[in-house]
Amino acid sequence: MPVRVTLDALIVKKGLKARDLAAEIGLSETQLSLFRSGKVKGIRFSTLARLCAALGCRPGDLLDYDLDPADLAVPDDDLG
Repeated sequence: MPVRVTLDALIVKKGLKARDLAAEIGLSETQLSLFRSGKVKGIRFSTLARLCAALGCRPGDLLDYDLDPADLAVPDDDLG
């Protein structure tokens, strides 16, 4: 998937510990770890907003995208 989570770099840049960040925004360490590793399919806007508030960043600072032309293909199950 061309969308990558760049949260780890921001945590290091800010000199934080993931455990402390998770506690500050009200997530379990496991939930934050899953997001950091990109193993989640989505994230609630409210969680994204809490992350941004705690880190003093914008959503685009937490995610990156590498262009993949296949992303423009419409899956068969989305046709209707």
